[in-house]
Amino acid sequence: MGNGLVYTADMAKKGISEQIEAYGRWRSDLQSAIERYRDWLAQSDAADASLNLKLTQIIERLHDTLLKVAFVAEFSRGKSELINAIFFAQYGQRVVPSSAGRTTMCPTELLFDPGKVPCIELLPIETRGSGLGVGEYRRSPEAWRTVPLDIESPEAMHAALRAVSEVLHVPLNVAKALGFAQNAMDNTALDIAADGSVEIPRWRHAIINFPHPLLQQGLVILDTPGLNAIGAEPGLTLSMLPNADATIFVLSADAGVTLSDLTIWKDYISASRGGSKGRMIVLNKIDGLWDELRSPAEINAEIDRQVSTCAVTLGVPTAQIFPVSAQKGLVAKINGDEALLARSRINAFENALVNKLIPAKREIVRENTQAEFTDIDLRARNLLEARLSELGEQLAELTELRGKNKGVVGYMMNKIRARKEEFEAALERYYAVRSVFSQLSNQLYGHLGVGVVRRLATATRDTMNEANFSKTLSNAMRHFFLVIRGNLDQAERDVQEIHAMLEAVYRKFVVEHSLKLDTPMTFSLTRYQREIDRLESWCDTHLNTAYQFVTHDKTSVMQKFFGEIAVQMRHNFERANRDAELWLRTIIAPMEVQVHERQKQLKQRLSSIKRIHQATETLEERIDELRQTESDLLQQLQKTERIAQDVLQVFARQPAGVPVGTAHVRAA
Repeated sequence: MGNGLVYTADMAKKGISEQIEAYGRWRSDLQSAIERYRDWLAQSDAADASLNLKLTQIIERLHDTLLKVAFVAEFSRGKSELINAIFFAQYGQRVVPSSAGRTTMCPTELLFDPGKVPCIELLPIETRGSGLGVGEYRRSPEAWRTVPLDIESPEAMHAALRAVSEVLHVPLNVAKALGFAQNAMDNTALDIAADGSVEIPRWRHAIINFPHPLLQQGLVILDTPGLNAIGAEPGLTLSMLPNADATIFVLSADAGVTLSDLTIWKDYISASRGGSKGRMIVLNKIDGLWDELRSPAEINAEIDRQVSTCAVTLGVPTAQIFPVSAQKGLVAKINGDEALLARSRINAFENALVNKLIPAKREIVRENTQAEFTDIDLRARNLLEARLSELGEQLAELTELRGKNKGVVGYMMNKIRARKEEFEAALERYYAVRSVFSQLSNQLYGHLGVGVVRRLATATRDTMNEANFSKTLSNAMRHFFLVIRGNLDQAERDVQEIHAMLEAVYRKFVVEHSLKLDTPMTFSLTRYQREIDRLESWCDTHLNTAYQFVTHDKTSVMQKFFGEIAVQMRHNFERANRDAELWLRTIIAPMEVQVHERQKQLKQRLSSIKRIHQATETLEERIDELRQTESDLLQQLQKTERIAQDVLQVFARQPAGVPVGTAHVRAA
């Protein structure tokens, strides 16, 4: 077959449900292990505030790390039926509405939020007129209409879910004001009825909160509408689709690749558009090619031809296209019909999705988390080892005093006092550096501040409002990105200056005062620069073009630019600012902790020698006390290493199920 895979019955037992559940358990186990590590550090006084903050952020991020799968297609491609067949067949019925014609009129997310009751949240289409993106409205629950979801009644639930199919008939000028295309040259143009009205979705976005086991494990399904609605909602293509872990593009075997299919592929999904990380193509409705007058070999040959034709049109390998019958697959799973299930080939696609989606997501989570945890663990152990080292010096000093007279003890006391004064003199230089560090930090915050984006957006809006020519609009958008890049470039220089300064200070204190400090953690703004590149590329393709200026009026262009581009840019700077703040805390914390630790230890050593010199404490009592402290510290260090090893073992644990790269699919 075109996809060159062979599917075995044993692998059918390890479906996507089991794999998602296994991923959910792994993520939960990792979260629990890191929580135990954080609690132990707090108990053993081995974590400063910045370490505790980083561990808490890692735990929160793991809790919010979801598996996002987006399904994209023109209407009547069987996309909703495919979702039902893959994820909800065990429910015994269709969860996502699926019937002839358009069933999903607005972008629809299926997820589970334990903080809410089962319901459907619907954002009215009229909110497009405000110029705010869907992301902004997520913070305003009062803007959404909430429909309760009675999960005990399949009929009531199915009826409630029909809301995502609702439409409105409005005058053309209203549709135009809401951002829907109206020019006949545009592939996404609306059909105008005899009375001059047009059909548009009633809702702008829908969120279905449904306590299905897979959704409870962190799966989020994004079901998208057809081309017209995709083109009218920039947030879908700017944020939701690029952030999906897998994008499933659905075609219909009876239609092949139509012009609107090709537009969706080229504009929103193909690799050239910087879409999501995993792209898979499903050629649905192959049951339409089943013909009792033809042999199985002839039917398979016809399916192969369709796959090859689609591959050539889309410019992808045939292995990336999976022919299926979602409807027959759903029926087969519900009825337990193994023969029909094999013929539908749904398990072949499901198995490929498992091997593409789950391992890739685990690896991303692992890469993003393990390096951070390793750095935190190193810092915690450095602190404990520094305490042990200091304690060892104290023990060596006191052991040398055995049998010595009071004059020798006095000499040792003066020696420690001199070391303490020398260290405190060095601290004056450190505090001067700390002052410069604060100034540079404020400078960095200034370049990454959200206020920069807000002020620039206001100035750009004023320029565009006054513009009478498309060239002025175009130049205003280009100037927006030029200024943004300038701020980020300056912020990068601030970061390099801060790092170089602290690296020199670290090195000096390591050499002169034997502090246990590694090279300061680096910080890069590359990911935020890439986001600027992505947003500018989207703008240059979908907004800042002569075609857009001809087919859309100024108001529509400005709504999309400020409702999505400027909002996404603000979010980009918010993330950069937040991450920079954490880095600044993290980079200075090891130095401050060990400086204060050394101050405390030198003070304790001087106090201890004084008491011995004044005969208020015996030498042997103090040595015994320090040895007990040393034993306790060794146990703390060993337990810290054991708990850290437990975390690393969860990182390294391989999931049960189908190993990556071993799945094969054979055509029925």
